Amino acid sequence: MKFLGLATALMLLFTSCSNNNSLIEKVNPFIGTGGHGHTYPGATYPFGFVQLSPDTRLTGWDGCSGYHYSDERIYGFSHTHLSGTGVSDYADVLLMPRTGPVVWQNGYPDTTGYFSHFSHEKEYAEPGYYRVSLDDYDVDVELTATAHCGFHKYQFHNAEEAHVILDLNHRDQVIDAWFEQISDTEIAGLRRSKAWARDQYVYFVMQFNKPVKALKVRNKGEILQAQKRYAGKQLKAALFFNNSDEVKVKVGLSAVDVEGARKNLETEIDAWDFDQVRKATQAAWKNELGKFVVKGGTHDQQVSFYTALYHNMIVPNIFTDVDGRYRGHDSAIHHAGAHPQYTVFSLWDTYRATHPLYTLMDTARTNDFIHSFLRIYQQGGRLPVWELAGNETDCMIGYHSVPVIVDAMKKGIGDFDQSLALEAMQHSAMQDHFGLDAYREMGVIPLDREHESVSKTLEYAFDDWCIAQSAQILNNETVTEQFLNRAQFYKNLYDPSTNFFRARENGGWLSPFDPREVNFHHTEANAWQYTFYVPQDVQGMIQLMGGDDAFTAKLDSLFTVENKTTGRHQVDITGLIGQYAHGNEPSHHTAYLYNYAGKPWKTQQMVRRIMDEFYKNAPDGLAGNEDCGQMSAWYVLSAMGMYPVNPADGIFVLGSPIFDEVTLNLENGRQFTVKAENNGAEQIYVQRMMLNDKPYHKSFIDYETIMKGGSLVFFMGEQPNKELGTDPTSRPASAIAGSDFLSKPIIEGGYRSFKEPRKIHISNATGRGKIYYTLNGGTPDRTSKRYTEPFTISNTTHIRAIAIDADGNRSYLSKASFYKMPENRSIEIKSTYNPQYSAGGDEGLIDLLRGPADFRTGFWQGYQDQDFEAVVDLSDPQKINYLALGCLQDIRSWIWMPVEVVFYVSQDGKNFRKVGTVENSVSEDRYGPVLDDFELTNLNEYARFVKVVAKNYGTIPDWHMGHGGEAFIFVDEIVIE
Repeated sequence: MKFLGLATALMLLFTSCSNNNSLIEKVNPFIGTGGHGHTYPGATYPFGFVQLSPDTRLTGWDGCSGYHYSDERIYGFSHTHLSGTGVSDYADVLLMPRTGPVVWQNGYPDTTGYFSHFSHEKEYAEPGYYRVSLDDYDVDVELTATAHCGFHKYQFHNAEEAHVILDLNHRDQVIDAWFEQISDTEIAGLRRSKAWARDQYVYFVMQFNKPVKALKVRNKGEILQAQKRYAGKQLKAALFFNNSDEVKVKVGLSAVDVEGARKNLETEIDAWDFDQVRKATQAAWKNELGKFVVKGGTHDQQVSFYTALYHNMIVPNIFTDVDGRYRGHDSAIHHAGAHPQYTVFSLWDTYRATHPLYTLMDTARTNDFIHSFLRIYQQGGRLPVWELAGNETDCMIGYHSVPVIVDAMKKGIGDFDQSLALEAMQHSAMQDHFGLDAYREMGVIPLDREHESVSKTLEYAFDDWCIAQSAQILNNETVTEQFLNRAQFYKNLYDPSTNFFRARENGGWLSPFDPREVNFHHTEANAWQYTFYVPQDVQGMIQLMGGDDAFTAKLDSLFTVENKTTGRHQVDITGLIGQYAHGNEPSHHTAYLYNYAGKPWKTQQMVRRIMDEFYKNAPDGLAGNEDCGQMSAWYVLSAMGMYPVNPADGIFVLGSPIFDEVTLNLENGRQFTVKAENNGAEQIYVQRMMLNDKPYHKSFIDYETIMKGGSLVFFMGEQPNKELGTDPTSRPASAIAGSDFLSKPIIEGGYRSFKEPRKIHISNATGRGKIYYTLNGGTPDRTSKRYTEPFTISNTTHIRAIAIDADGNRSYLSKASFYKMPENRSIEIKSTYNPQYSAGGDEGLIDLLRGPADFRTGFWQGYQDQDFEAVVDLSDPQKINYLALGCLQDIRSWIWMPVEVVFYVSQDGKNFRKVGTVENSVSEDRYGPVLDDFELTNLNEYARFVKVVAKNYGTIPDWHMGHGGEAFIFVDEIVIE
């Protein structure tokens, strides 16, 4: 990427965009700033490093972008913001113009501070520009931005004691901060911070159009004397100006060093003409938005469409300075060469539709993104998962840079090293973290090995299919076969008795099962929302579910069942139609699956409903988090009548376009136009289609056809054409052909511990092959006992089962262990555990089995805002030498060790005698999972009953992010020897 001088950029951009003046007006940056959209309204450049926007909210989930439309205060204007994320970060280098005596505190959550009230009546935003009036100080603020710089203009209507607050302690935790006053019109410095990105560098150079007459600096509540460099982790400054009615501030940023920030500023803003910079930035926006030309539809639909495009053009962000330098994932400074480095890759979200959209409108940047991925692999040791400011956050699941790379390879995009890409993708797939070791070893992730096991298994399987495709392109048959096999691991999660993908536990299924339940076995979803996630083998999924009609009925039920979830409250599950949740990504492809079963008219009906209900020209106009473009990319593509169900196969599945005409101006100089004849709010069904003036019968279109240019015409009507797209040759193809994959046996025998004899059932989801098993923990083969009917066990038994077909193909081994509990023990729990954390029920605390370090696997009992109390009945008086209560601490999840545990004994269950108290020895501020037994040893007691009382930690302290909430106690198990 080359950074043009201002005059050249203006000339080129104005020339190319002279006919696009109305496009700026068709973008409403306030869409998504209300509700749970998490967007910001401030000024930014297409894919720019700077996002100069007001900060109105400092904490909470709905404050992730720093702004929420329901707020009435502005704390200042910071230079970096995230768009639509579910975790907060950025908001670096805050400036706040004001008048009167200096106030150092921002005022949150108090009534006094340097903040100002504002009203939306005096607020305005459009691409590249934002303005607002600060009511408390009678100051008008205007903001614009270039790729690396922010430009502020403050109009003081009361210039008495006019000053600007610089707050380098704003929002996240500061690792290091300093600044120097270079001259009376320039300061420069660093803000290095820790939040979601664990080590973020923001260097800045700040220039003023008027001299700073006085400078006050404070750190940790103390005013600092004049010095060359001011440093501190709570650094703030007040810069005063002489009777100035107008103050302008130019701010250049860099992640490299101060010199980089200065070069960025000198290159991109070489004068003090605010309006000229605003026009140049808006010319760049017109150029980007002009890639799509829309005709027809309502005004609000056009605004929703162009705002959705805008949201897909503000991330990822350029991370390279104008001189080509950037900070790598090894913290060293590198030069990017011909392909600039980018940051903010929300890949669990954006691989689905945002990146396929980029392959239509921005192939050059798609190439740059992949170069960025590969440099991250070389410098940081892994492909990005959720990359932020040169850091890996490891947020969300999967390794979804893989489908982005493979999609580009299939579409012929890019000049990157494809062998290096395959190496990097395999490296991601062969790690031993996040359940991947169990996934490779067992062909599925059981819930006791990793939380979110269902979602991770399904998403790893898709990523593995993508790796197989890249290996096939590179003629590597061994890797192709290996990863095509892994791509079918989804079959090991399929339960034919319920037609759901379910969590595997102890060889069988987690039970009881409620597909509406939101739990720790799915990622921000439930079984309904993940049961349709097999984009790499939709035809295989359809066959598992019984064929087209059975699959269609199952898909229908997704949209018609009661729209209430059970279990955990998950803020991301919004935009419900039945159990379909458009407010979060796992559901986004689902409405298009009808095409694969020969029912495209059902897709047409549903996608129109989703567009109508969940996209509005309003601050709360999005159904959920914008998520760095994905929520909007769904709308852009769906409004054009297409969507990439498998985002790495080069196919767009057809739906129901809402505009009369959308023309895509392709980078290769051609145009592709989608037209809809007789279109309208009631005419939502496709009657027939024409591609380049010839009849078209397929319910999909491929990327290559689009890039050749031409036109696709939909002829619409009020009634569905139920014959269109029914023929198998007209349907999109998504199948793993020639498969000899055998799903692993399902061993069902109830909970892992038992008192009465247990009946064991073994089955196989696909019904292929014969099942052989052992009862002694040995590995079965064809010489082992063949399963033909259920059998009963009475003692502790370790079952191993495998399916083998006539050709010798073998399934993955299934393992189940059932433990005989002491028959003479029972338990009465006096407290009430959270149903999400039951450990299998009351007897889970005396089953002789211990919970692992991850509380989310389901083997711990959790008690919130209460003490834990239970009584164990040994049935007869016995000699007791040892008592213990196993506990877990994980304070990030609000789980603390009990303050103390008290043990009592009794002969009659009524009159108890205390035998000892064990106080907690684990530090209350120790992060990470900690296991500890509160134990009494060398006892010489004789009793029938044992009572255990654990005192809850109580209210979460102020230093914790959950302060004010109530702590959990997590217990497993009560040990009596």
